[in-house]
Amino acid sequence: MAQKVMLMPQDKPAVSAWIPLSFQHVFAMFGATILVPILTGLSPSTALFTAGTGTLIFILCTSAKVPAFLGSSFSFIPPLIAVSAAYGVPYALGGAMIAGLFYCVIAAIIRITGTRWLDIALPPVVIGSVIIVIGLCLAPVAMNMAMNDSQGNYSLVCLSIAGVTLGITVIANIFLKGFFSTIPILIGLISGYFFTLIMGAFIPAYAIIDFQVVKDAAWIGLPSFHVPRFSFVPILTFIIVSLATICEHLGDMLVTSKITGKDFYKDPGLHRTLTGDGLATTWAAIWGGPPNTTYSENVGVMAITRVYSVWVIGGAAVIAVLLSFFTKFGAIIQTIPAPVLGGISMLLFGIIASSGLRTIVESGVDYKDKRNLTITSVILVIGIGGGILAFNITQNLQFVLQGVALATVVGIILNLLVPKTAKED
Repeated sequence: MAQKVMLMPQDKPAVSAWIPLSFQHVFAMFGATILVPILTGLSPSTALFTAGTGTLIFILCTSAKVPAFLGSSFSFIPPLIAVSAAYGVPYALGGAMIAGLFYCVIAAIIRITGTRWLDIALPPVVIGSVIIVIGLCLAPVAMNMAMNDSQGNYSLVCLSIAGVTLGITVIANIFLKGFFSTIPILIGLISGYFFTLIMGAFIPAYAIIDFQVVKDAAWIGLPSFHVPRFSFVPILTFIIVSLATICEHLGDMLVTSKITGKDFYKDPGLHRTLTGDGLATTWAAIWGGPPNTTYSENVGVMAITRVYSVWVIGGAAVIAVLLSFFTKFGAIIQTIPAPVLGGISMLLFGIIASSGLRTIVESGVDYKDKRNLTITSVILVIGIGGGILAFNITQNLQFVLQGVALATVVGIILNLLVPKTAKED
């Protein structure tokens, strides 16, 4: 019986094993990493570049002690879409850039004071409810891609493509074992794409993939970049949403610690992992990529393979950077039909919301307590209902706080102001 591969964070694999092990992590992160820029109007090639380089920054900040791959964050999709629509993409990137620096400020505070204050301001009842809002706010985006054609009209053709994609993704997510269980998004993307190609060869209505952009693209080139711009309201919006993603980071580090048997809270320390995450997000925004976050998909790969080597993660980061410079590869990504993305998003956005439910359940939040019930109820209605707080600061400057950001603020205020229910003896 062959001995299982086992490498700890500091261990360097042989070259013959290093490359395939790194490619596994590229496959695991690929589907989710390119989906975020596609949904938010950014460049998938740039996202690959900033994910790879951001991971290398994280490795540097943590002294190569934490095996974590950083990819595009789904939690920032709502503010990216909302701010881009209201102010333009450069201002969304500016907000993301400052949010990354805000991570570093929180990291400095955690280094001095610990995490107790964060637990008080953002308990599971608030964080879980906000994560639910993040997922459900994106539901209309998924259904629009799944049901409507490029002109915005309802289409059974699009719905059938989305349905097949969703079905295959669900099957892959539930029934596949081993490494393949960590890449259901990638399997769904590829399957939906080929289903559309095959159907398009026989039925004209399904011929919606246009390869002209691939023919026109050069083989090698630089990813497309945006220059960030700054405005008060976009910056504030991203900082508020980052409070929830910071707590997600704490959870990710805890899970990674349990899987590897190392206590990353102490060595290299949460302040260093959070700084690495924040600097990676700031770096991504500077180059025009979406904010980054540590990826659970890659944690899953480590758990299955029992290979926790930072060298393997670094190799995956380098591969991602190299892929970003193959322009035709980026052009192929752009040909992915919207219904395929819609089918995957139907599951993916639901999983985000469900992870919020999981946070609440696993934390033992008691909804017999009217205080918890009130906090969650208000957060859900404001966030999902599209609550907006808007007023003019000056003649040319309007303050607007809406959706996830407003729900987070209200949740924090309620948690701090509503007295805790006295427990009966």
